[in-house]
Amino acid sequence: MRKLLLLFFMMMITAVFGQEKMKLVSGDFGVLKDQSVVNVELKFENVLFMKENITEAQYLENRKKQVLDNPKRGEAAWKEWSEEWEKYKKEDYIDRLLKGLNASSKQISFKKETPAKYTLILNTKWVFPGWHAGLIAMPTAMSGDIQLVETENPSVVLATVELNKYDRFSGMDVTVMEYGRLAAAYESIGKVLSRQIKRNLK
Repeated sequence: MRKLLLLFFMMMITAVFGQEKMKLVSGDFGVLKDQSVVNVELKFENVLFMKENITEAQYLENRKKQVLDNPKRGEAAWKEWSEEWEKYKKEDYIDRLLKGLNASSKQISFKKETPAKYTLILNTKWVFPGWHAGLIAMPTAMSGDIQLVETENPSVVLATVELNKYDRFSGMDVTVMEYGRLAAAYESIGKVLSRQIKRNLK
């Protein structure tokens, strides 16, 4: 019962403060008022991890050691984990971001690799992957920025949204592995951003 109460408390804290960790710092989304499709890109390059700001290569080396040192896992488990990590980076993160963006958007369809006048780019800069321990879990946190640019001329930035250690408590179905928690965070970012864009266009 105590664990369930803690879980509920963490979810409420996230709901109350989540939007404060996503802030429009320049421009606006007014140019999207007459658009039906917006292209979306997600960048996951040169990302720093953990409070120590280690590189992705260092993070993966640490995770490999943890997996291989576990007598119940070993090489096969590490191979499976690393393959899933790469798959999520290439496919699942952007798909979950799109799922969040399109959840409450009726006027605009957000798509990847599509011709559109404007492109929304999420640039991931820092990640705390969180952890999972049965009924208790620590959510991932993410910093970076989201820019709305002209597709043909990306140097023209029309709006910038800052992510400052954005976190959310994901459902139990995605919290076991860190790539699942990251995917859930991207979907949450998409949902909150979509609502912000919707309000901006009224």
